[in-house]
Amino acid sequence: MSRVAFYAPMKPPDHPTPSGDRQMARLLLDVSKRAGYAPEIASDLRVRDGTGDPVAQSRHLDAAENEIERIAARWGNDPPALWFTYHCYYKAPDLIGPVLADRFGIPYVIAEASRARKRLEGPWASFARFAEAAIDRADLLLAMTAHDRFALDRDAKDGQKIADFPPFLDPGNEPSLKMPRDSLRLLTVAMMRGEDKLASYRALAETMRALGGDWHLTIIGDGPRRIDVEAMFEGFGDGVSFAGEVSDSASLRKHYEAADVFVWPGINEAYGMVYLEAQAAGTPVVAEDRPGPRAVIGAGSAIVPKGDAAAFRDGILRVATAEAGVAARRYVVGVHGIEAAAARIGTLLGELV
Repeated sequence: MSRVAFYAPMKPPDHPTPSGDRQMARLLLDVSKRAGYAPEIASDLRVRDGTGDPVAQSRHLDAAENEIERIAARWGNDPPALWFTYHCYYKAPDLIGPVLADRFGIPYVIAEASRARKRLEGPWASFARFAEAAIDRADLLLAMTAHDRFALDRDAKDGQKIADFPPFLDPGNEPSLKMPRDSLRLLTVAMMRGEDKLASYRALAETMRALGGDWHLTIIGDGPRRIDVEAMFEGFGDGVSFAGEVSDSASLRKHYEAADVFVWPGINEAYGMVYLEAQAAGTPVVAEDRPGPRAVIGAGSAIVPKGDAAAFRDGILRVATAEAGVAARRYVVGVHGIEAAAARIGTLLGELV
């Protein structure tokens, strides 16, 4: 069984804070095993710089140099068959993998590489150069969205292989068929941090104001901006409840299955694992027409114009049916299921190893 060195500079698989990035890192480890490989976490060094701080970037570079020597010493004369990096971009470049791939002469693979040439100037210039160099070095790039694929194709190096690799998950067991009811049950699962998340919460509150009838919205999530989020929904009284963070996957699945519609605008989401989780649970989704949601939302769900609360409301009412939930589940299993991902990654890595 071929060993694969796995690294996620954005957020390691064992990071304590739940997120879509952490979940996808764990899923990539799982899918590699299913494909017949033996993945090993090469490093848990997190190099993300969210503010464009040159001091922080310099500190990360020093730490990466130490990691390179540590890993090289551990490998000795027995390196893995290839290096696999998940999520490399200007805020969290892979500072380790390209060096070790060159030193040991092994293939180098990146899943979810994002180019941002405009960042080669400004506070992230140093990190952007490392991200671009890592992407240039890759023997194989796995493009997880059409948005990323466009830039990867545009700036591809001679002989570099680029393959579509849609985001995926284990869809789990078939959910129970949703039964009709008088009150509409809505669900949101999102962290409460950052301006993009707040913007999505703000847009969601506008939609709720436009939604008539009998409904209840459950919001799952927590974070440093929780007070701000709660203030946005103060006027809805018992119509909105906050469940806090739910990290247990079985409990979260119950929430998904209990909802009639999953609602989240998805402003500047990379793609959003929550959309896949909801659809896998037989719950249709409504999101704004943006690159991230478009990558993972299919039949049975609705993508509506950006910033249009009335259109979002109409989307909710349109997909709140049992038939829509069945179609959403079928879409995820067929296009984003883990078995299909395992077969695809097995073929792609097999061409390198």
